[in-house]
Amino acid sequence: MIAAARAAGAVLMGHFRDRSRLKVELKGPADYVSTADLASEAILRRELLGAHPAFGFVTEESAATAGADAAGARFIVDPLDGTTNFLHGVPHFAVSIALERAGQVIAGVVFDPAKDELFSGERGRGAWLGSDRLSVSGEAVLSEALVGTGIPHVNRPERHARYLVQLAGVMREAAGVRRLAAAALDLAYVAAGRFAVFFEYGLAPWDVAAGMLLVKEAGGRVSEPGGGADVMGSGDVLATNGRLHAPMLALLRGPVPPGP
Repeated sequence: MIAAARAAGAVLMGHFRDRSRLKVELKGPADYVSTADLASEAILRRELLGAHPAFGFVTEESAATAGADAAGARFIVDPLDGTTNFLHGVPHFAVSIALERAGQVIAGVVFDPAKDELFSGERGRGAWLGSDRLSVSGEAVLSEALVGTGIPHVNRPERHARYLVQLAGVMREAAGVRRLAAAALDLAYVAAGRFAVFFEYGLAPWDVAAGMLLVKEAGGRVSEPGGGADVMGSGDVLATNGRLHAPMLALLRGPVPPGP
């Protein structure tokens, strides 16, 4: 998985340096796919399924394929998380790979090729940035915490009113709020202790699968913002250093107006 992520990252950086030649298609409002996404996916499919041909493969840009593995093992892949950053020349994007078996994510890799930072983790064996073991931050009060978030896209207006009320509450309590627009890296940053908290709505399994594992293996906690456990199903995520999970749940569950 690490080798595949690095190979895909090298392909992405080649396209990033020559973005003027990219072919870009609009899948929906503010939702893009480029030849860079597709080239990265092709590398990942070749490398991962070449090593494990019986595994399934779930990715953002093409239909999922089922595998023959008896335990239902499958790779959950985002070939380019942060496409909008990538297309606008912002060097903050990632390749994300998770391995799921029997319904549980057991390994994850998130690679930031622009900064050459590779985050990896394995269930029960910890999370790492290169050779350095990761540990979540130690803040116990929100006034000392840096919070990462993702803003609902233009194609999800029903979420905006609710989110803005929640964001206002976080802004009043936290030391600072950051929106970096690559959820896999946001989760990796919680695992690395850079963010104490990250929350976002409307994500896909490939956005969160690897990063969730990293947070848990670094000692953090992950749930839905309402407290539920089905993050992969709902796409709504709250990841924290653990100490701030209860305060964030209370803040995000507070009274908010219904969406339009």
